[in-house]
Amino acid sequence: MARPSPRRVRAARLLPVWAACLAAVLVAALPVPAEAHVVAAGADLRVAQTIAGTELTVVVEGVERVPGELRIGVVAYQPVTGPPVGLELRSVADGRTVTGTAHAGPEPRYTPLRVERAGPHELRLRAGDEVAVVPFRVLVERASAWEALIYGGLFTAGLLVVGGLLTGAPSRPRAAMLLAGGAAAGLTVAVTFVVLDPWLPPRPPDGAAPTAETGARGRPFAQGRVATVPARPAAGEEFTLRIDLVDGSTGLPVDDLAVHHEALAHLVVTSEDGRAFHHVHPLRTAPGRLEVRMRAQRPGRHLAYAELERQDSGGQLVTGEFTVGGEPSPAEPSPAESAATEPFPAEASSATASAEPAPTGSAGRPGPPRMEPAVPVAGRPATIEVETSGAVRPWLGMAGHLIVRSRDGAFLGHVHEMGSARGGRLRFTFGFPAAGRYLAWAQYATGDRIVTVPFTVDVAASETTP
Repeated sequence: MARPSPRRVRAARLLPVWAACLAAVLVAALPVPAEAHVVAAGADLRVAQTIAGTELTVVVEGVERVPGELRIGVVAYQPVTGPPVGLELRSVADGRTVTGTAHAGPEPRYTPLRVERAGPHELRLRAGDEVAVVPFRVLVERASAWEALIYGGLFTAGLLVVGGLLTGAPSRPRAAMLLAGGAAAGLTVAVTFVVLDPWLPPRPPDGAAPTAETGARGRPFAQGRVATVPARPAAGEEFTLRIDLVDGSTGLPVDDLAVHHEALAHLVVTSEDGRAFHHVHPLRTAPGRLEVRMRAQRPGRHLAYAELERQDSGGQLVTGEFTVGGEPSPAEPSPAESAATEPFPAEASSATASAEPAPTGSAGRPGPPRMEPAVPVAGRPATIEVETSGAVRPWLGMAGHLIVRSRDGAFLGHVHEMGSARGGRLRFTFGFPAAGRYLAWAQYATGDRIVTVPFTVDVAASETTP
């Protein structure tokens, strides 16, 4: 039998090296998979709720397998000793229902509920006489679609090596070359797919929603209507603010909101003069309907802004307004008082931001926010530094929040402290769209409450503005 040429032997030996180089080139060329506002299999779902006068975040832990336990906890932010929350978990597929009770606190104390299958579920929350229904999916990660190739390649390489040794193939040059080539090919296939696995399309987890045909542009924005019950609430009395969402292309209720920044919707309500401010998280009470109970201490016109996002769509702002009747509450805070000293929800007055380093206020209170540059210019980024009154804990997934409203209420912006908090200070970057006076509120959570710091900012016109 003819001996294989040295060139072919070297080529067989170099096959794994060539394959590894090819894999490296493909890894460098392929883009990193993008992330969206979608809870991955095995990850925790966190949903903020303003219920029974308390700001809560419901935590649904991810599961590794079903049947099994699904653990649900409730974190209270203000007050930190929230009411007991009744839990009712229902499978949409078969109607199976289990119940339990969670006790809200600064840290979640988890309640286990038995879940039998993956797929769509509804979590009904009950606190006092208020009820919210949170739709979500129990997701269980599947094995990689490429595992068969990975393990198949390893198995083939191992089988050829062991079989060749048992049959004495290494003593025969041609058989040895074929054996080495086959083992190298199997090993190369396995290594290639191990390296490329993070960039290859993953299998959808068990329980994932079917892929919707939304077109290249995704779903349309929701059409929203803001109303109050009663239609004209009185100052100091409780009322319900309601947001109804419909799909303009079908007329059907919009019931596919994505959880973004740990809430189905972020609702900001301010009085026209900006002295009253509320940042709350309405409850889903029915398909396409969000509601939250509130009190307004100041009569007059109020503006409402709801930040939300449909699945397979972009973020949007639904706006509305309502009028509060009656006389001003005698407990209204004076202009010198800070919202940080007021109970939730904050009825706050505003103080002007300072261009100097923020000194500590009287009685240990933080000083006013500091601006850089001293006078922001429209269309250019400005840095706003806020001194905190205590150790900050994450709220809505962030260390701090900055909400900015134009004086006439036509503009609302919302940005976050993105991890640069240090030394008892929060730093925000914000670009004001036009010259004028803006009302602003910085918010953060401490160990026992949510602090709101109101202030105003005067913005200069850009020299290039016509």
